[in-house]
Amino acid sequence: MGAARKTGKRGEAAPAGLGAVPGVAPDRASTLTVGPEGEGQRLDNYLLRIAKGVPKSHVYRIVRSGEVRVNKGRAAADLRLAIGDVVRVPPLRVDRAAARAPAPASMPPVLYEDEHLIAVDKPAGLAAHGGSGVAYGLIERVRAARPHQPFLELVHRLDRETSGILLLAKTRRALLDLHSQLREGRIEKRYLVLVRGDWVNDRQHVRAPLVKYVNRQGERRVSVDPEGTVSHTVFSLKRRYGDFSLLEAELKTGRTHQIRVHLAHLGFPIVGDDKYGDFELNRSIARGEATPRLARMFLHAAATRFRHPIGGQPIALEAPLPAECADFLKGLHAAPV
Repeated sequence: MGAARKTGKRGEAAPAGLGAVPGVAPDRASTLTVGPEGEGQRLDNYLLRIAKGVPKSHVYRIVRSGEVRVNKGRAAADLRLAIGDVVRVPPLRVDRAAARAPAPASMPPVLYEDEHLIAVDKPAGLAAHGGSGVAYGLIERVRAARPHQPFLELVHRLDRETSGILLLAKTRRALLDLHSQLREGRIEKRYLVLVRGDWVNDRQHVRAPLVKYVNRQGERRVSVDPEGTVSHTVFSLKRRYGDFSLLEAELKTGRTHQIRVHLAHLGFPIVGDDKYGDFELNRSIARGEATPRLARMFLHAAATRFRHPIGGQPIALEAPLPAECADFLKGLHAAPV
């Protein structure tokens, strides 16, 4: 499927199992102009919306390879589109088998909801969205659970293994305003995180620039680099648990894997972090060998504060620590700070 796949001579029937994508030619590149419905939307979400039935992994691949162009230039998946942007899309066909398998309807616990937004408590292990080997994420499941909701988009994202507060917009106006608050640092986000090590300072600012890269296995990673993007996290010590420390992490910037990389850089790996953590420790804890058992990363989006995107009133939300994390702490020997 996609630009590199031959589709036969013009006029031939589509191969078995493949069908046309509405508005996108199956045998040549198409040019789409972004309208009001796409304003402020990420490029990947825009493509996934118009290419329903095309495997999400394929959509992300054509973006990474440069086959998708915005205003004649290469563009990243997280580019925010504007009205009038011209998007070039390579030939696409729908996988009819995939199209016949809708996302399962599933609604996580709702922390807040009105006609403009929803705040949910995302469980660990569920991706925020489909793609990169994940068939369906939280947003696809919520859309299936709310089939009559005409507009529903992620305001931001959480890593798959991170639990906690996730905001979804129910109107374009709400989405654009919340994005503006995010860019301007007006949305407060606080996480609870358990690390291995004896954290000393009651409150510590970490300003370590971050850069994205792809490792030898083709996996996307982040590292501290003097030439990277400015990144700022404030860590506060909540309590010590023997060889572990429970911290509150306040994001001043919202970079990919920011908390995880900042802590790993300082020598305090997050318990259960399978990308930047202590792998021997993770295996031991997952088996319950020297500590209570915990089979997830201990990182939880616990609290947020922001202004309502339409009314402007302050909103403060909290998500309780998941039972598996709370039980793990109870099983550790607690020592006062």
